[in-house]
Amino acid sequence: MTTVAARPPAQKAARRKRTSSGGGIGRYILIRFTLIFPTIFILVSMVFWLMRATGDPITAALGGRLGPEQLAERIQAAGYDRPILVQYFEYLGNIFTGNFGTTISTNKPVTEVLLTYGVATAELVFYSLIVAFIVGIPLGLVAAYWRDKAPDAFLRIFAILCYATPVFFSALLFKLVFSVWLKVLPVAGRASTGSELQMQFLPGKTGIYTIDALQTGDPQILLDVVSHAVLPALALGLLTAGVFLRLVRTNVIGTLGADYVDSGRSRGVSEYRLVTKHAYRPALIPIITVIGLQIALLLSGAVLTETVFEWKGLGFELAQFLTARDFVAVQGIVALLAVIVALSNFVVDIIAALIDPRVRY
Repeated sequence: MTTVAARPPAQKAARRKRTSSGGGIGRYILIRFTLIFPTIFILVSMVFWLMRATGDPITAALGGRLGPEQLAERIQAAGYDRPILVQYFEYLGNIFTGNFGTTISTNKPVTEVLLTYGVATAELVFYSLIVAFIVGIPLGLVAAYWRDKAPDAFLRIFAILCYATPVFFSALLFKLVFSVWLKVLPVAGRASTGSELQMQFLPGKTGIYTIDALQTGDPQILLDVVSHAVLPALALGLLTAGVFLRLVRTNVIGTLGADYVDSGRSRGVSEYRLVTKHAYRPALIPIITVIGLQIALLLSGAVLTETVFEWKGLGFELAQFLTARDFVAVQGIVALLAVIVALSNFVVDIIAALIDPRVRY
């Protein structure tokens, strides 16, 4: 008679831990995905009720420019004379099907506005994140390496200035220095008129000027597009770079006190190697967890940045529609930005959970 040896308790515990860990990440993803829907629902509902706090969009945009009869006809044709709850549920249904309405000032579908100008804002946010990573992470490591010394003090002041300075002020300052005084970078726009004309007739035009410039095969057009993006990306990217710098510095200093780092230090490993090799990666985990919040910060800052540099994106158009009191367009743009922020936070949370298992518990 053969008997099967019982597994040691340590093996059973390890197996249970692996099983629960796999189930944990699955449950975490499911819960985070489910939470997207109430988050978006709350955000778009807030947008609707805040926009309607001043009355119907037709009166807000055209009141004083149309006679009472014409205004009443426009209100009735748009359906704004119906009960507010009926309008609210219709608004939710239209958003669910991707219909954000028609702008009052330009009579264009809001979806067309979002597609046309959304890629420009996405391109600017991408450039700004590159600036934030290139500036914030290396300088955070330098500050941690020279902790409580002159370079650290200087970089901490620099970080405070980055995220405390209003983005419109830094944008105007960059324009004054690099465009007006030094005359080395363009003052506004996404590209010069000649470059835009050449990219306009591309068969596979994407609206992302960097990709379109590459499609032309002309390095001068690519250089023109990149040079126009430098100042807006700096103005918006430094806002987030200051946050990244402080996070990296704080977490690298904390990691340098861990047991495995002390062990490496006792074996004679240099402080420079401990910072760049052993303490660097764990310090990036908090950066990943806050990227979702920083994307929201960049999108809000893009309104002022695009306005200052006349960067024709959603932020620039949002400012124009606010001036025209076109609340239908404003409602659509803000709702889309809310959806983007909610989805970005979901993706970032999943990445953080995959990198650091402690996140999901």
